[in-house]
Amino acid sequence: MNINFNKNEDHNKLLLTELKKRLVKVKLGGGQHKIDKHHQKGKMTARERIDYLLDVNTKSIEIAAFAGQDMYLEHGGCPSGGVVIKIGYIQKKQCIVVANDATVKAGAWFPITGKKNLRAQEIAIENRLPIIYLVDSAGVYLPMQDEIFPDKEHFGRIFRNNAVMSSLGITQISAVMGSCVAGGAYLPIMSDEALIVDKTGSIFLAGSYLVKAAIGESIDNETLGGATTHCEISGVTDYKCKDDKEALNTIKNIIEKIGDFDAAGFNRIKPSKPKENQEEIFGILPKTRNEPYEMKEIIKRLVDNSEFDEYKKNYGKSIITAYARIDGWAVGIIANQRKVVKNKNGEMQFGGVIYSDSADKATRFIANCNQKKIPLVFLQDVTGFMVGSKSEHGGIIKDGAKMVNAVSNSVVPKFTIIIGNSYGAGNYAMCGKAYDPRLIVAWPTAELAVMSGNSAAKVLLQIETASLQKKGKKITKEEEAALFDKIKSNYDNQISPYYAAARIWTDAVIDPLNTRTWISMGIEAANHAPIEKKFNLGVIQV
Repeated sequence: MNINFNKNEDHNKLLLTELKKRLVKVKLGGGQHKIDKHHQKGKMTARERIDYLLDVNTKSIEIAAFAGQDMYLEHGGCPSGGVVIKIGYIQKKQCIVVANDATVKAGAWFPITGKKNLRAQEIAIENRLPIIYLVDSAGVYLPMQDEIFPDKEHFGRIFRNNAVMSSLGITQISAVMGSCVAGGAYLPIMSDEALIVDKTGSIFLAGSYLVKAAIGESIDNETLGGATTHCEISGVTDYKCKDDKEALNTIKNIIEKIGDFDAAGFNRIKPSKPKENQEEIFGILPKTRNEPYEMKEIIKRLVDNSEFDEYKKNYGKSIITAYARIDGWAVGIIANQRKVVKNKNGEMQFGGVIYSDSADKATRFIANCNQKKIPLVFLQDVTGFMVGSKSEHGGIIKDGAKMVNAVSNSVVPKFTIIIGNSYGAGNYAMCGKAYDPRLIVAWPTAELAVMSGNSAAKVLLQIETASLQKKGKKITKEEEAALFDKIKSNYDNQISPYYAAARIWTDAVIDPLNTRTWISMGIEAANHAPIEKKFNLGVIQV
């Protein structure tokens, strides 16, 4: 056992405790007072609606719970982006559910709300998953309309995606359980089927006040766009429900009758738990960012029976490539090796760095997994590609480009787990967000940035001191140390996994012990979408 095992365990479990505290807070949405007011109206909260809709005692995963954290504080904040998204099971069918949280600014759309909704639709499109919208929103948050309204990845893209999903045969069901106004009114009507809750649900392009101002007509909102109007006069909605529970039960009945999907055919056998104790992950992962450890010990605690078949075991040792199973699913694992190893020439290689031979090995392995239709799992703890004259002369850029090419053109589903460092081009080569992983999550131990906090702070300090010196200012060692600490503190905040999760650079910060569930449910979702493209690397430098 590692001599620092107990210290590592204490440190990492404290990080896990912090994660759990943050999740408890974010699940309160706009706060208990707003939740109480919501209940007084006879309405369920977004989370209560989703929990009621999903099958009892089944697993689910929440997408982007930390979206918007510590953002828009001048506007009062936007916890969880004002919308709750979960992948789970309804009538034993895997679905994705999107529910506006009306306790947060009446469910109004901030820029991050739009990004989060688009992420949900992206997941539905990639995986051909049925998607359910539980609508309760005041529409675009007007003080920030210029950041949510007109661009390609803004509010209007939602309705474009509605149309695309319909053409792809992806089931979309909407339940209007509160406000549904202006452009947002198109979402339920572009779904396959639309439900509305009597007296609390309403749909209109313009509310009664705007109608009065625009055309002088006096009318109340219920008559203008309530359940009776849209179910009996306009025909806009298909089902009139007396309350939230009746609407959710109706959705369950619709989902229950959906036919089977055409499977992609990923290999799965009876699942087995790891033989090694998964809790030991907390003691294996080092407390400090630059301390080496054996990544294979982490893999043993993630895969079925703690068994894996290593590909090119003695070549390109700074990356581990291996076939294994996770919850019964066949997977190809690509993981950064963090311990110092010797290469084929007997030279020492730094842990967490990608070398030419490692990139070459990973490229070949990715091609093999695409040939065999095996999903890929990336375990990131990477500081980047090796630098220096020897690496440059050996063609590190060429070999790195081949690996990036293989990751980019892979047609099997990819899943990324950021365990520790995720720096620079290493993030790209190991399937960062820009490379379309079906799901990407971080452990509480993760850091995402161009470079480490120490390295970046030193570079930024040199720039700052040089600038001050040009202005004729002399800096003492004490002032330089204080400036370094200030720069590093700001940078450390930006490399936090929560900073990344707030901006949906990752889908979640998760308990490491939930990693198997995320990967398994992700592959199950991906299995809904048959692979239609062929793997092709295109033009590469050999």
